[in-house]
Amino acid sequence: QVQLVESGGGLVQPGGSLRLSCVASGSILKINTMDWYRQAPGKQRELVAAITDGGRTNYADSVKGRFTISRDNAENTVYLQMNTLKPEDTAVYYCRALALAVPGPRWLEVWGQGTLVTVSS
Repeated sequence: QVQLVESGGGLVQPGGSLRLSCVASGSILKINTMDWYRQAPGKQRELVAAITDGGRTNYADSVKGRFTISRDNAENTVYLQMNTLKPEDTAVYYCRALALAVPGPRWLEVWGQGTLVTVSS
């Protein structure tokens, strides 16, 4: 079994910064892609940023130049540095990972419980 635990959310003023973290634990052999999604009230969940185990990244147009995704493969951790935050960034942010786990081994798609980011003055 694999678990993801996010942290780092909170209330921040427009223009401020936050850093989210997501740690994967359990019977993990390897983690392929690690992603950050978000879901604002009344909206569908959307991909914010993704990073492969080789470090290749992909960003939603709405966050390019403001957010940076990174990962520590040795610690099974992914980060999302969010700068110049805007009220429209307010959402619950979810971590997602594609992990190769035992027994099996087998690939699992795992989601975290989410962390709330509120951007407001």
